[in-house]
Amino acid sequence: MTLQRKVKHISECFVRPQHDLSQDTKQPIYLTPFELPFLNLNYSQKGLLFAKPPPENQDFSITIFLEHLRRSLSATLNHFYPLAARLATRIEENPPSYVIYIDPENSPGVKFVHATVDATVSDILAPDVPLVVHSFFDLNDAISHDGHTLPLLSIQVTELTDGIFIGGSVNHILADGTSFWHFMAAWSEIFRSKEKTGDCISRPPLLKRWVLEGYSPITSLPFKHHDEFIHRTENPQVKERFFHFSSVAVSKLKAKANEECNMQKISSLQAVSALLWRCVARVRCQPPNSETVCKFVINNRCRVNPPLSDDYFGNLVDIIKGTTTVEDLMSHGLGWAALKMHQVVKNHDDAAVKKWVESWYKNPVVYKLNGLLHPNIVHIGSSPRFDMYGCEFGLGKAVAARSGFANKADGKMTMYPGREGGGSMDVEVCLLPEYMMALECDEEFISALKE
Repeated sequence: MTLQRKVKHISECFVRPQHDLSQDTKQPIYLTPFELPFLNLNYSQKGLLFAKPPPENQDFSITIFLEHLRRSLSATLNHFYPLAARLATRIEENPPSYVIYIDPENSPGVKFVHATVDATVSDILAPDVPLVVHSFFDLNDAISHDGHTLPLLSIQVTELTDGIFIGGSVNHILADGTSFWHFMAAWSEIFRSKEKTGDCISRPPLLKRWVLEGYSPITSLPFKHHDEFIHRTENPQVKERFFHFSSVAVSKLKAKANEECNMQKISSLQAVSALLWRCVARVRCQPPNSETVCKFVINNRCRVNPPLSDDYFGNLVDIIKGTTTVEDLMSHGLGWAALKMHQVVKNHDDAAVKKWVESWYKNPVVYKLNGLLHPNIVHIGSSPRFDMYGCEFGLGKAVAARSGFANKADGKMTMYPGREGGGSMDVEVCLLPEYMMALECDEEFISALKE
């Protein structure tokens, strides 16, 4: 079913931190080699769908609910104040310098949108993601560099007939998935607290940026004008579908991969990712001798030495990849593909991270989205380890998590924890329609979904 209903924006405002910034927190926050390459990427868009209290619940008021959201968001921004700021660029001619940074002194706030749509929770839960979900997020066409003038975070609360969707669009150079869900957990914690002042939270963010020893925290890019590196890409029309892997199905895949490798080190995520890589490569019918690539986003916090806490707020991810030929991927089993991914992850250690950072300093690059996604790639993003369903806002546990329009392309896989927990996973698969049709009939893929 194609859902053609339109989302109607009711109101919007900007939410600033509850308290004024101190002199220390007004200092520029300089971006790192992990963040600057993502200036061309669209904002990251993730959100949660909640069931609305039944009509007989006279205590629920959308007006009061929105006010509580705004007030608790303001208190949360006391801790996550960079989200309320904007980007700035400082250009100097002698010596030549082009520095992009977060400017907390320019802090108009987080955008907060209230919208409505004539749709139900069951409409949104359909396996084929309805296009209307894209309208549950703000800033659909924005890229990270636009954060000079656009909000670094926009929250849209969309009221459905029987549900409420809270969607966040966050600038990709400001926060990766670990940091976004950290922010959401803190917001949820403050919302549910009685005071809603948020003076103390269980996991305050660590805002000091990681800097490679021997290097300056201020990074100058080799440009004179943003036209030299800005590149906007039109997202292709792909079909988006959710597939659910129960905890039993995941355990079977993991056991199979480890048995085939005669080891016990293949993780659940590596096993599921290997399955996706094999099945997508098969349905694309690529030539046997052609290259096929599985890229995945990896969190560097635990890779560097000394390791960083998950409370480190920023973008600290790398994109690593496994590469082989279609013939080799098809002729070997699930375990072979999973082991290839395991080895790539294992090799991404402290030395590898710092070697990459040093090479980037010697030749700073800003990625183009079409360079990250192309027809032979399967790209694994997000993580089933994020505690998405721990974020509650007085409406009980979320019914589902969903993503927006941004950064979608043929071969993009977005990983989520299953709602029931226990190691279950949901995978949002984005493929061209003909490939999606073939995947839904692929024997290896369908059998893996069964318990």
